[in-house]
Amino acid sequence: MFCKTTDDLTIYFEVHGNENAKETLVFLNGLSQSTLSWGLTTPQFRDEYKIILMDFIFQGQSDKSGEWRNFDTHARDVVSVLDSLNISKAIVIGLSYGSLVAQHLAVNYPHRLSKIVLMATFAAKNPYYEAIELAWWRALEFGGYGLMLDIMLPSVLSEGYFNNPLIPIDLMKQARRETNEDKQALFKLMRATKERSNYKSELNKITLPALVIQGEKDALFPIHMAQEVSESIHNSQLVVIPNVGHTLNLEAVPQMSHAIHEFIKQ
Repeated sequence: MFCKTTDDLTIYFEVHGNENAKETLVFLNGLSQSTLSWGLTTPQFRDEYKIILMDFIFQGQSDKSGEWRNFDTHARDVVSVLDSLNISKAIVIGLSYGSLVAQHLAVNYPHRLSKIVLMATFAAKNPYYEAIELAWWRALEFGGYGLMLDIMLPSVLSEGYFNNPLIPIDLMKQARRETNEDKQALFKLMRATKERSNYKSELNKITLPALVIQGEKDALFPIHMAQEVSESIHNSQLVVIPNVGHTLNLEAVPQMSHAIHEFIKQ
């Protein structure tokens, strides 16, 4: 399905699960993911909840034209999807890049959310993260997404996943390359993070119930970065999943889903 953003771009979304459910869950993608990335997750929730998956502008099947967007604009795009479906309020679950969009949603549109789940998240960049960000940017610039992906994977997957991959690494790379052929679209996505300032003080404004889920072995956003987010949101809980990395919707679906179920039912 498609709808228009407020600046007349086309955004792709899917509706799954229980159409008659009282609660709607919106899952927001990581940087180079698409709606396909939630294929292992949606079966965990489809009986009890209506589920919305969406590609941000510059991702997947959504529009890749126009100028780069900051996270406030991405958040506004999520509201456009909710409006197109006449959904007044939802539980938003964001992973990594999507968790930053969820943060801005909770600050700018709290009346449209009932709860938020922030997975593999952070509030402010540090020199360590900026070094990784620069390496990704340079890899995309000089070698395309294939080289960027080679450099990315050790940061976003744990050693345990490489030793025992649920989806073979070569197959994963092929699938990711097929959905990220537009190098300029990725640059536009990455610029939002590159230009984002410290958001910690804004998180203090959030009063919604919030759950922060972090992988113990997350090399991109170490646990202390998630702790900072959780401590900045007044009504927040932190769950650390042992022995998994950054990509929780691949490495830790049962543990992640259990934590979300428990949080929603509180």
